[in-house]
Amino acid sequence: MNDRSSELLSLRPELPNARINDDMSRDERFQNTTLRPVIKFQNALLIAAFRNYVQKHKNVFYGLNLPKRLGYIEHAIQKDMKFRNSLKGMIIGQFTVEEYELYIQNSSALNKRMMNMVIERLKDQVQLLDLAELPQ
Repeated sequence: MNDRSSELLSLRPELPNARINDDMSRDERFQNTTLRPVIKFQNALLIAAFRNYVQKHKNVFYGLNLPKRLGYIEHAIQKDMKFRNSLKGMIIGQFTVEEYELYIQNSSALNKRMMNMVIERLKDQVQLLDLAELPQ
């Protein structure tokens, strides 16, 4: 393993609850060994990117009630391809070369898993997206 790969792997958080066993699919294994740790590691950046997205879209998000905010998060990531691709880049850029080679074998399905995980992570942290929580 090269220096870049070793360094990237050493930065990732340990996720003891991420199940890995012999009977899971290759995609599920990739999700639990690579996507989950990378998305957790990139959490602060993903939140900052979403806040920036909201700001660029006239802060409409902050005037919405909770159910509509959750829908806004989902819609932004699923429908805005430029934003979606930006988020994917933040995650894929943290892959080792070996992980990237696995990823490109089934990128379509893995992208879907990746974006669903990001959507759920942002929804679970919707309180951190409040206007009052923005850095001054």
